[in-house]
Parts: sequence; structure tokens; C-alpha cells
Amino acid sequence: MSDLEKMLNGYGLTTAQIFYRLPDHPLLLQSYVWQNYDLAPEFPEMKGFLKFWEEKLDGPLHSVRYVHRKLIAASEWRSVKGEIILH
Repeated sequence: MSDLEKMLNGYGLTTAQIFYRLPDHPLLLQSYVWQNYDLAPEFPEMKGFLKFWEEKLDGPLHSVRYVHRKLIAASEWRSVKGEIILH
């Protein structure tokens, strides 16, 4: 599905700041920023990424902060019935 199709189907841009512990130095925290189109409030893309992180990567998760913003809604999309050409 293209990004425009996702936006028309209710997806919005989700940005997550992931804090994790370094494997060799567990007292230190590192941050990682993840961004993708996702569907609120379930957030299947983000949950899938966090599941992948826990299963495959060494740095254990400490916390996740996220924001979500719909960029376009279906009610904002209009069909154009005419065209004006200048020059």
C-alpha cells in the first residue's frame, strides 16, 4: 500500500523515542528514534518493531515515548471536477 493510501485509510505518522540499556554497560541508556506510518490506537507497526527488538537485539528496552499525528483524513480528500489551465 502506498503512503497516500495508508493516510486515506486512517494511518498517521508515528514517531517513537526508544530508550534501551547498553548490553556491555547496563547502567547507561541509549536512545533510538523510530518513525513509520501506523494505525492508532492499536499501533501494529510499532508493536511489531518492539517485538522484533526484544527478540533479536541485545539491548534490553527501558522505555518508549511516542507521538502520533494524522497527516490527512478521508474527510479532507476531495474529488476535483474541473481543471483550469493558464498559458
